[in-house]
Amino acid sequence: MADVMDIVIVASAFGMDAVRAQGHLKCAQASRRAGAAGFEVRRELFAGEAEAAPQRLRALGCAIAELGLWSVFSTPAALYTADGRLDAAALRLAFDEASALGARFVKLQLGGFVRDAAGAEIAEQTQDSNVRLVVENGQLAEGGSLTQFVGLFDALAREEHAHVLGMTFDIGNWAWRDVAPLEAAAQLAPHVEYIHCKTTMGEGARRFSAAPAADDTRFIAVLDRLPRDVPRGIEFPLDATRVEADAAHYVEWLAAV
Repeated sequence: MADVMDIVIVASAFGMDAVRAQGHLKCAQASRRAGAAGFEVRRELFAGEAEAAPQRLRALGCAIAELGLWSVFSTPAALYTADGRLDAAALRLAFDEASALGARFVKLQLGGFVRDAAGAEIAEQTQDSNVRLVVENGQLAEGGSLTQFVGLFDALAREEHAHVLGMTFDIGNWAWRDVAPLEAAAQLAPHVEYIHCKTTMGEGARRFSAAPAADDTRFIAVLDRLPRDVPRGIEFPLDATRVEADAAHYVEWLAAV
């Protein structure tokens, strides 16, 4: 029997156009009705930059909390620049915005990490915050390779800052890098604190995110290899003809599988 775990619905599951037209709060309300415990706010889905203003984020965060949900703040910003340096300004902005929202996690892309993790600098910027920093494996070569993530956590351990950040393990995104998710899970499971759940359909430029099938043994094997006490996020498109029923179905399924 599966452990009890929190299921998060990611705003993008409702569709980019729907989120921008209706706003994140409407999607959070639907997530609560579907039985989710958390909701992921996506900065790139704001209708305009004004939505990232501190007072707007605080209002949104309070409204989400009043629904009984906790939140994740996701930004497309990268933790490391293309030349491998820590992007301190991007990290600071992400934490400021996530703190205004009242988020439990702030999620960034990894970016161009090479060998120096700058763990001490990350620790200094994050030590007084209640927001937990996680980095996600992306779909691009930069910030999406298994070698980069193994190297990141090895570097943090060498720098004696192993616990300064965790990982968002996106099961589906490994397909864009031709990495078997089970292989990645075997190497990265100790660092995983949040899971993005999706599979993919198609190939190459025609590859796109999809909901896992109930009998997808490979997907279930990856979940079994990852920690069972971390939140699982629905990050695949919900059926637009029955959004809330579909959301409720996958909330129940992901909590039990």
